[in-house]
Amino acid sequence: MMRTLLATLLLVFVQTVQAEEVLLERIVALVNDDVVLSSEFEAELASVRQNLEQRDVQMPPASELRQQVLDRLIVQTLQLNVAERQGVRIDSATLDAAVRRIAERNRLTLPQLRDALAERGLDMAAFRDQLRRDIITRRLRQQVMNQRVDVTEQEIRQFIERNRSLDRDYRLSQILISVPEAASADAIEDARDEAQAVSERLDDGESFARVATAASDARNALEGGDLGWVPASQLPTAAADAIRELEPGERTALLRTPAGFQIYQLEETRGSGQKIVEQAKVRHILIQPNEVVTNEDARLRLQSLRSRLQAGGDFADLARANSDDPNSAGDGGELGWIDPANLPESFRSAVNRLETGEVSEIFRTRGGWHIAEVIDRRERDTSETIAREEAEQAIRERKSEEETELWLRELREEAYIEKRLENG
Repeated sequence: MMRTLLATLLLVFVQTVQAEEVLLERIVALVNDDVVLSSEFEAELASVRQNLEQRDVQMPPASELRQQVLDRLIVQTLQLNVAERQGVRIDSATLDAAVRRIAERNRLTLPQLRDALAERGLDMAAFRDQLRRDIITRRLRQQVMNQRVDVTEQEIRQFIERNRSLDRDYRLSQILISVPEAASADAIEDARDEAQAVSERLDDGESFARVATAASDARNALEGGDLGWVPASQLPTAAADAIRELEPGERTALLRTPAGFQIYQLEETRGSGQKIVEQAKVRHILIQPNEVVTNEDARLRLQSLRSRLQAGGDFADLARANSDDPNSAGDGGELGWIDPANLPESFRSAVNRLETGEVSEIFRTRGGWHIAEVIDRRERDTSETIAREEAEQAIRERKSEEETELWLRELREEAYIEKRLENG
């Protein structure tokens, strides 16, 4: 009896402690059936502050920054909820590859990346979790935009005709004051007043990045409104016309766009470059390691095939009989005319070293072991093909940018959101 009573009291004590620990983790926002916790908020706030310091952006008022960070977490939570319902996920292998790419882009090994994160007060687990969420939301937006955005042949033709003379890229920053779809006249006027107040802050000398961080409704607000490099052809006509008249460091007047009221600041310009590319007509033989064929077996087998080629064997016959590439083996290993820049690095290096008619040494890619031959080379003016591809991409990206803001606004308007953030 006494043992049972002690066990019961111990269980109640443990449950009470656990409940107190849960209560200590304060909720800063309710988002439908989900929550944003204070620990998530403080971690994101610290990351944003550090990012702004590194970009040398003057910190906006603490209350404005805290609200912007909370809004970002709320929108992210809404998107992750949709992603979960639609089955958008990433596996560990994909996440591992993304971490490796980030390390490689920064010329770091994985241990060096871990050390660099630690210097910023982050651990690898938290970094991977944020990266996972970023990839999921990016995939979700792409999936949603593929359903909501359509590009017609007529739009492509009109775009090419209208933009043949546009050969500039702009590095831009933006501030967006959004206007809800089908907004009332009063709501539009309120947004216009808010945008005008933002414009006056800029006129008074406050930095564009600081005002964008504090007041913009766009997804890139906490990056100081930085849009990166944008082709002139990708901009709405009104924005492109206004930006074309600017010098670096200048900004547009207030522009009315489908998303709301926008101000762009021009940071830099550059030419878009020529459209002449060197192509190579290539064929190859691929031997893939598998459960039966070891990596060394595959290499030795390919070395034997290369020796047969040097002894006068026919490349096409050997490819048809031996290559593990199902897309090219039937064509004698031919890949057709390709731009070497689009090949994996080791494949590209092998092709670029070859003279016409020369067979490469064996080389390794993620797909397996290869030998390649350059059948011919040519320079090709791909401007028409590229123009069509660029036109479709630019139209799709422009529509997607506007449509994404509308979609995110819909998510917010349809959701139950309760903010419990204390400013300070």
